[in-house]
Amino acid sequence: MDRRLFLSAAACTLFAPCAALAGDEIRLRDLYNKDQSFSALALGLDGQSIDVSGFMAPPLKAETQFFVLTKRPLATCPFCETEAEWPDDIVAIYARRTITPIPFNVPIIATGTLALGTYTDPDLGFVSRVRLTDARFVRA
Repeated sequence: MDRRLFLSAAACTLFAPCAALAGDEIRLRDLYNKDQSFSALALGLDGQSIDVSGFMAPPLKAETQFFVLTKRPLATCPFCETEAEWPDDIVAIYARRTITPIPFNVPIIATGTLALGTYTDPDLGFVSRVRLTDARFVRA
């Protein structure tokens, strides 16, 4: 058993439901503790392929491979409205291919490699703490 699998199994056993090990999608709340630190489950799954359920926020620009997965549907771009409350339960999604945006209120499941830690996108300037890379998504 490799170290990451062992850590994720241990984290699931002690702290969180084993959604990732059972092949079910992970909810955004499963990745964070109440103090906004990474959960034991997230730390154990860093670098592994996971499924996360949520909603596609309106993309920042057309013809992009990037979007933000949110816990709840957002009708407006959370980065364009200064008055909008910044969501604290988001995941940056870096898709394999250029995305075709879907309606903001359609639930999706994104699959990709979990990456934790602060990262600033060199093209967009978007700062993320949690990302899925080499991702794809389907309607839930």
